[in-house]
Order: sequence, then structure tokens, then C-alpha cells
Amino acid sequence: MSKVVVRAVTKEDFANWSVLWEGYNQFYERTGPNALPEAVTLRTWDRFFDGYEPVYALVAEQDGQLVGLAHYLYHRTTSRIEASCYLNDLFTSSDKRGQGVGRALIEAVYEQAKLAGSTVVYWGTHETNETAQKLYRQVADRSGFILYKKILTS
Repeated sequence: MSKVVVRAVTKEDFANWSVLWEGYNQFYERTGPNALPEAVTLRTWDRFFDGYEPVYALVAEQDGQLVGLAHYLYHRTTSRIEASCYLNDLFTSSDKRGQGVGRALIEAVYEQAKLAGSTVVYWGTHETNETAQKLYRQVADRSGFILYKKILTS
């Protein structure tokens, strides 16, 4: 098994990134009637290459294949001067879990956040995702906050 290399996504990665993105959405049961519209996927992809968008993507590559992804963004907050970094999406191919891919992606986001002058990286996960939480407890502190959301309709 060769080393995992984490790098910025390129436009040439679209087909392989799409496979990972689909796996991520399936993991969170965004399929069938709950599937994201294709327009959301395409706009998400475009944002990674739009200099006006604070949204970024990293991919993990091993043996010439993409095996993981991380999407993150920067935003202002009322609790600090520096921008916060939100790790929006993190996914590792099911056959590569437990092999350091997720950790490598998280550490790469930490490095990008430092380079951008951010002093905090944070994220959430579903309460049932115990596998991911084992890793998260090793690489970060649990904040104690509970996340709520409300879907707004017109």
C-alpha cells in the first residue's frame, strides 16, 4: 500500500470526485427522493474554482486513485477576529477507511486553515457515525455544542 497524498482538487478530477461525492451523499442517505439536485452538485464543483467563493476542496489520492475528499470554507464570526474554517464535508472510500485517509485530509485542512490565518477548524457529524467519531476524538476536541437546523421553505 502506497502513501496517501492530499492535494487540491483540479478540474480534471471531476469524474473521480463525482464518484466520491456520490458515495458521500449515499452515506448520508441523500438518494432517491432525498437526492441532491444535479444543479447543486455542479454548482458545488464550480465553487471550488471560483475565486469569489470561500469554498475549497482537497482530495486524497493513493496509487493514482482518488480515495477521499474534504470540502471546507472560511467565514467570519462574532467570537474572533480571524476567519473560522468549517470542514463541511469529509469522506473516505469505504474500502480505505481506517487506513489514515480521513486523518490525512483533516490534517491538510488544518494546514490550509493556518496558511489562511484561521485560528479554528470545526465540523459536525451525525450522532450515529461512531466510526468517524473515533478518529475525531483523536484529532480534535469535542466542543459540547449541539447542532440544530431548520429547512426554510418559501
